Amino acid sequence: MSVFTHLVAELGRLLDPVLAQSATAAAIVLFTVLVRLALHPLSRAAFRGATPAAGCLPMLLQLPVFFVMYQAFSSAEVGGKANELLGHRLFAAPLGARWTDALGEGGPFGAQGLVFLGLFGAIAVVAAWSAVRGRRTAASVAAAAAEAKAAGPKKPAGRVAPKGRAGATAGAGATAGVMAEVSAEQQEVMRKLGGVLPLLSFGTLITAAVVPLAAGLYLLTTTAWSVAERVWLQHRKERAERAEEQVAS
Repeated sequence: MSVFTHLVAELGRLLDPVLAQSATAAAIVLFTVLVRLALHPLSRAAFRGATPAAGCLPMLLQLPVFFVMYQAFSSAEVGGKANELLGHRLFAAPLGARWTDALGEGGPFGAQGLVFLGLFGAIAVVAAWSAVRGRRTAASVAAAAAEAKAAGPKKPAGRVAPKGRAGATAGAGATAGVMAEVSAEQQEVMRKLGGVLPLLSFGTLITAAVVPLAAGLYLLTTTAWSVAERVWLQHRKERAERAEEQVAS
């Protein structure tokens, strides 16, 4: 934990000339971005799986980082010395403060309370965005599976599968055939799972209310990254599919 504390403190010092007292808060955001960049190959591989639970592995790998973040801003001492991070702030709120502390220092609309309300509002916006996109994705997957099942796999006899990009198109048809094998019950489970999982983002609000402000910043940054990352990956996938369709036609 002392290594993490030192790293965040050094990042804060680098940003201090520009951001002053909020430099450490910005350092936490930057640290989170670096963690997500390191996990991006795993996120990309999980996305290619095209399942509602894609991205769970990167989320699980972040748990140790979140735990260290929580401990770093909850401990009075680190490595036998006073924890210097506890004195840093985001505007009026100490990074080690919790929502209950803010309520005791002027209530929800006090100087510290407004910082937490801003954090909660940002998390709620990201969670709503995630829920909307998750439901749309689940609906499109279920619709594609139902359409493939209704059409049924069609493979003309005596024909050899083409090579190159045309072969990739044939591979897409094979995938549709596999999707057609999914039962109606399985499709319904996938639809419900895809609709419920995005709502878990709203659980971040509850977590942010009971952990230190610094950990709440980490949650906001990593959740926003996850949603934006999936939007970007989906955009790249759709662009590649349109390019293949143009070549095939």
